[in-house]
Amino acid sequence: MSPRARYWLYRTLGTLIERLPERVDVRTFEVVCGALARLPRWRQSELAANLDRVLAGGAREPTDPHVLDRYVTRGLRAYGRYWAEGAKLPAMRPSDVTARICFAEGVEHLRDAVAGGRGVVIALPHIGSWEWGGMMLADIGWPMTAVAERLEPPELFDWFAAKRVQMGLGVVPLDDAAGAAVAKVLRAGGVVGLLCDRDIQRNGLDVELFGAPTTMPAGPALLALRTGATLLCAGVYSGPGRDHHVVVTPPIDTERAASIRDDVARVTRDVAGELGWLIRRAPEQWHVLQSNWPDAA
Repeated sequence: MSPRARYWLYRTLGTLIERLPERVDVRTFEVVCGALARLPRWRQSELAANLDRVLAGGAREPTDPHVLDRYVTRGLRAYGRYWAEGAKLPAMRPSDVTARICFAEGVEHLRDAVAGGRGVVIALPHIGSWEWGGMMLADIGWPMTAVAERLEPPELFDWFAAKRVQMGLGVVPLDDAAGAAVAKVLRAGGVVGLLCDRDIQRNGLDVELFGAPTTMPAGPALLALRTGATLLCAGVYSGPGRDHHVVVTPPIDTERAASIRDDVARVTRDVAGELGWLIRRAPEQWHVLQSNWPDAA
């Protein structure tokens, strides 16, 4: 599919989903993705390999194939729900989104961090639907700025960015100027959300995730250490039912203890540990369909 065709496909589907009743489009996407999961290719996919890593938890023995099959199906159904609900968000009232966050575990950590006035960095995994959490934050007066990967064609990125701004999210494109832009937000006491369980730019630091070595972006650690912002990790999970729930971990220790390089490496390893804990709570909601470990690439 050409970049131009991809742009019009996303825009057409997004507009259609915004107008359909939620029970119709979410259910349709779940059923279609669940049906796709029956194709043999998904049993040998990178999604299956990622889920196997999480479920095995570092053990040498692979996951029982029948268990892994069920998680692949659940994972694709959850991925369908993520896209359908995400496309629906711009057409929803912020107060309705907040009302469907059925509980928030650890929200006191975020409240205290915002009250501290030094800015807040939230390290996020691709779990559930982080946009629901971002829209809730905007509704309660803590608008979040997110860094987004550039897409091709540029019109597609602009369309996605405009939709997120419509939800109350600030958007900074992932480029050489992103660091300075989000640092400015933090120094003003704002909230920055960084998806950081994938090393998209392939320049991250060595960490261990589910018992295997990989790399993870240093951005959250570097920003917190340089600006003095509080560093938290959080996940926004789908369920129960049509609702969502939020889990926020306690602040990560970002006190300077050594050289900046060593401190960034230490804090990034701590972030990896917290993200692993958040992912393990609902592996089927971890929307990473690409290889996440060098030894599996």
